[in-house]
Amino acid sequence: MNTATRASLSALRLPLIVAPMFLVSGPDLVISAAKWGVIGAMPTLNAGDVDTLERWLSRIRRETSAARGTFAINLVVHNKYARMHADLDLIVKHEVPYVITSIGSPAGVVDRVHAYGGLVLSDVATIRHARLAVDAGVDGLILLCAGAGGNTGWLNPFAFVPEVRSFYDGPLAVAGCINSGKALRALEILGADLGYAGTPFIVAQESLASDEYRREVQTAHADDVVLTSAVTGIPSNILKASLAKWNIDPGKSAGGFHGIEPAGMSPKPWKEIWSAGQGVGSSKATLAASEILGTWENQYQGARVQPTQGEYP
Repeated sequence: MNTATRASLSALRLPLIVAPMFLVSGPDLVISAAKWGVIGAMPTLNAGDVDTLERWLSRIRRETSAARGTFAINLVVHNKYARMHADLDLIVKHEVPYVITSIGSPAGVVDRVHAYGGLVLSDVATIRHARLAVDAGVDGLILLCAGAGGNTGWLNPFAFVPEVRSFYDGPLAVAGCINSGKALRALEILGADLGYAGTPFIVAQESLASDEYRREVQTAHADDVVLTSAVTGIPSNILKASLAKWNIDPGKSAGGFHGIEPAGMSPKPWKEIWSAGQGVGSSKATLAASEILGTWENQYQGARVQPTQGEYP
């Protein structure tokens, strides 16, 4: 782990990235997370156009300048994402501290981000892609494990983390049912550095989620989440109820990733198909992000002292 990356992560109040989520993560959530002392993140595609993204980045940069934590921007690097290059230009212009690449190779991003001193994290779902990302020069990996919301993985973290650790000693974040401070401590014991948690923050006061989305999350359990390729063309964990509303068969595949908006699907259902991870059952109350993080901090510190005692979570 290089010195700059180590220093950046050691300053965090909790070893956590509040994951970038489609339809959920916006400036308010990112800023709140960073001010509290973790890494707040959002995808560029949540900004409907480059002008909106420009405004959002300006605000985030301004309002997190004195924060204990920091922020990350998630960029889809697949060639079917038409805005990729324009979004990257803005990321470079605003010197985003962390850039998270998804659905493609980070190779075209690394040099441009490193040129201004930024760090690149790549999310990966397989050992092969982890090796390719390391070879491309990324500063950290995000392991998408079974149970993660949205675009997900299928490997168990007890297999994924040790195997990646056999060839990579840099920062590892783990996504998949990270819903407490105890889970963050468990990841450290396993050999990872950070948790990558999204679903618990869908219901945060600062999220962009609609009221209906929030209600679905607050009443859902693990059995209400289904793994399907019917929405984006790649495996994703989605709430069953939102698929049923639009008569989408989760058993069908969209036939490979085809861009940000599913082919043949109008904007309305696309915005009402909601992702969630298998840990959704723990997200019952609408709280400020700071309240969620404060609870997790108490759990995490307790687990560091007495890792096998106390009630879960």
